[in-house]
Amino acid sequence: MSRYRYSKYIPNPLSDIDLESLVDQLKDLFLESGFHSQFMPDAPSPNSLESLYRALSMILSEDERLPQEWRDAMERYEEDYPDGELPEDVRDFLDQVIRKLVEENFLNVSSQGEQTSQGGQEGGASKNEIRFQLTEKSIDFLGHRTLRQLLSSQGRGSFGKHRTLDLSTGIESDCSSRPYEFGDTLNLDVNATLMNALRREGLGVPIGLEYSDLMVRQSEHYASCATVIMLDCSHSMILYGEDRFTPAKKVTLALSHMIRTQYPEDSLRVILFHDSAEEVPLQKVPEVQIGPYHTNTCEGFRLARRILLHQKKDLRQIIMVTDGKPSALTMPDGRIYKNSFGLDPYILSETFKEAANCRRSGILINTFMLAREYYLVEFVRRVAQISQGKAYLTSTQDLANHVLMDFMTKKNRTLH
Repeated sequence: MSRYRYSKYIPNPLSDIDLESLVDQLKDLFLESGFHSQFMPDAPSPNSLESLYRALSMILSEDERLPQEWRDAMERYEEDYPDGELPEDVRDFLDQVIRKLVEENFLNVSSQGEQTSQGGQEGGASKNEIRFQLTEKSIDFLGHRTLRQLLSSQGRGSFGKHRTLDLSTGIESDCSSRPYEFGDTLNLDVNATLMNALRREGLGVPIGLEYSDLMVRQSEHYASCATVIMLDCSHSMILYGEDRFTPAKKVTLALSHMIRTQYPEDSLRVILFHDSAEEVPLQKVPEVQIGPYHTNTCEGFRLARRILLHQKKDLRQIIMVTDGKPSALTMPDGRIYKNSFGLDPYILSETFKEAANCRRSGILINTFMLAREYYLVEFVRRVAQISQGKAYLTSTQDLANHVLMDFMTKKNRTLH
């Protein structure tokens, strides 16, 4: 007779963890802009293994499905960070969570030790040298989550392409017909075309058609848009007790997801401006941290204009997110002229000239100012006036709403 021994069922805590929710909660770690690290100069890098242990401990210590002793250990570790220690069983559990995130393609793993060995040094990488980055899947997922959270506050609605007040001969036939003109899409209104021929020649077979008989159906004209986001990453974006750069990065991810899913004909590029300006791939935006101290707005405009002039789109625009005054300028010989004291007339005049160049090139500049000082408000208003764009005085709380809604209202802009 067979015998069976029954033991107490112990569930696997890993199976109950929602990885998508976990990645959403980890976004503050991976989008770190240098705000928190300025108060903890000895803390590990935000994308190091120990930082990931700490973030997971902070999140999972509140998960009531885990054993209470694990939760207490993770809470103590988070409070004592970066000098705390995790029990071996808890660290093994966190290693399983991290391994699952990597297997599901939410995280990429790199090792400084591997890079060192390629340079000729021997030896493997220790755990402290392991680095984690968001994958394209995670970046797109976070953009989707941010976009959904923002648009849910705007009510239900569908957003398609950028509608204008012009009519064209496209595919959708929801407007009246008009005579065919050279260059139109041959979207013939057969009934109207035949009626023109019958009025001219009368009823008979065959029906003779002439060029003047042709009628085409009109539909709403949809415009494509090329956008460059200019992100101010000067040091002031994390000063004064507020992190202004991380919300700007979240806006960029949300706008990128919206363009990819709702406006596939559009393009989006990202520029960072500080002492100078450079373009960064969208995939690198989560890793970007605050850079040098000055703000070279003019060079940002110049680089954005060069990028947009190569884009064959109906609409071209610059979205600038900043909190400071222009305090640097790239000279013709490549040297950087800097002046942090007040509004330098020379820097201002060159910045306004570049804004005027953007307007002559058909490029709109919309500025989102995160500061409230009078002279900064006047500066962005002047830029908006010169470029015939808009100036928004916003905060980190409503920055995303302003940027996204402004982008979508381009649907009602008239093309000339």
